Amino acid sequence: MPSIIGILALIIIGYTVGSVRIINQGTEALVERLGRYHRKLKPGMNFIVPVLDYIVLRDSVREQILDVAKQGAITRDNVSLEVDAVVYWRILELELTFYAIENVEQGIEELVITTLRSEIGKMEFEKTFSSRDELNRALLSQLDEATEPWGVKVTRVEVQEIIPPEEVRRSMQLQQAAELRSRAMVLEAQGEQEAAIKRAEATVQSIQMLSKALADRSDTGEILNYLLAQRYVDANQKLGESENSKVVFMDPKMLTEGLVELMHTDTTTPKHRPDPDDFPSRRR
Repeated sequence: MPSIIGILALIIIGYTVGSVRIINQGTEALVERLGRYHRKLKPGMNFIVPVLDYIVLRDSVREQILDVAKQGAITRDNVSLEVDAVVYWRILELELTFYAIENVEQGIEELVITTLRSEIGKMEFEKTFSSRDELNRALLSQLDEATEPWGVKVTRVEVQEIIPPEEVRRSMQLQQAAELRSRAMVLEAQGEQEAAIKRAEATVQSIQMLSKALADRSDTGEILNYLLAQRYVDANQKLGESENSKVVFMDPKMLTEGLVELMHTDTTTPKHRPDPDDFPSRRR
């Protein structure tokens, strides 16, 4: 009698241990009973009926990443491209994912390739780079709708690279260089315009100062001295703009005497108004 009880105890213990199934967090399992779907096991401790029940699938319900390799595509204006993408997806209904499609990852990848080529074919080549966000949204909308019967949720789609042919890349580089040169020319012209405006403003200020000074007859000598010096600087600047090299010799004594004479000339009727051409000079 004690031996029979011991055997029964061992059988009960073995049956209990055999019926316990531990499912980890983030994972679910599918149980079939006699070949038909019975129920889904959640994370934690679960019990099944040995011999009758069988776990056919354990899979993660966490978000997964599918990296789609580079694929060829043609834009609406017949430019060939290579495009790759990354898809983020997760399983919502494990039983649908297992029984509705044979290989869910392969199915998602084929959908991405087909949808990506279709969306690229609707765009002009120049818009494929600037419309990447629009392309991502279109892919996400279509993939999410297509994978819903599989119990799958596509959470995000990111187009990684859009690679045009080598000759197209060279043309783009030349176009960008031309745009940079054009922009530099525009900036240079704007700078010259601003400089001309500043020079004009300085000239107006000088005229205003001269008009104000002429109102006071006692400053006529100083004004004439300023005008003479300004004409002398302008003459030397024009002389220096010539492509031929030259050397100018000038007698400092005569320049000093001319300035002194101007400063002591009658302020009302100057006797003589020196001109830069009166100074002895020689060009070579």
